Amino acid sequence: MAPLKLEGWEYVTSGKIRDLYEPSVASPFNDLILVVTTDKISAYDYVMPTLIPDKGKILTALTVWWFNQLEDIVPNHLVSLEVPEEVAGRAMICQRLTMYQVECVARGYLTGSGLAEYQRTGEVTGIRLPLGLVDADRLPYPIFTPATKAEQGAHDENVPFSYVADQVGLDTAERLRDTTLKLYTRAEAVARERGLILADTKFEFGADATNGLLTLGDEVLTPDSSRYWDARTWEPGSSQASFDKQFLRDWLTQDSGWDRNSEPPALPQEIVDKTRARYIEAYERLTGGAFFA
Repeated sequence: MAPLKLEGWEYVTSGKIRDLYEPSVASPFNDLILVVTTDKISAYDYVMPTLIPDKGKILTALTVWWFNQLEDIVPNHLVSLEVPEEVAGRAMICQRLTMYQVECVARGYLTGSGLAEYQRTGEVTGIRLPLGLVDADRLPYPIFTPATKAEQGAHDENVPFSYVADQVGLDTAERLRDTTLKLYTRAEAVARERGLILADTKFEFGADATNGLLTLGDEVLTPDSSRYWDARTWEPGSSQASFDKQFLRDWLTQDSGWDRNSEPPALPQEIVDKTRARYIEAYERLTGGAFFA
């Protein structure tokens, strides 16, 4: 998809899901950036050729909602939602940050890459865990398990805390860790009140241009960046029904016949509809409000 032409904004670059724009003329607001969330969806490091309708609006609305829940813990980069009409509902005007090149991951439950590492070593990013844990077990306490911030098309890799300290300095690494765990603890409690388990999530932080203040950026606690399970059906020892790309991943690995060394196939309408419905359900259960496209 070609970038949009937006009055007052000039396209800069795209990630897997988001397009970034900066002010197109010199102004007092050159420290701002327009973040547009598309309806694209990715899996296994590929962007799918089929869009999920309204996904960009769902992720944006949920991020804004979470910013409001967490702003007493750490400031965030949101400045305004008064965006060009063409991207209304799916874009935010944000403060430009100098981003720390680390994925700040918090885990309260053992699954995914953390489970795989634990099964090999008994640890996750150097943190020793009790023996005998199984998939979806709740951990004794939330842990900070950072990862490298890979280039598009590459895999993030779990790294120990010492790696982060080497990259950004010990003081900053400790602030990233402590803030990540405070955010996760708050969000896990909020989700649990609404019948959802927040198994793990990732945050991204940067320093603001004025005074270097640690600031929360990117998306926050969406089904793209977090693993939510239904508390009613949670049962350790097996994979859990999740509010994210489960239908997409299952179809790709079980039914599509896709060779992962090739470009992914177009998605069937059923998978598109089920994925969209799951994202909407996550939004509505968390916020308590109805989603209107």
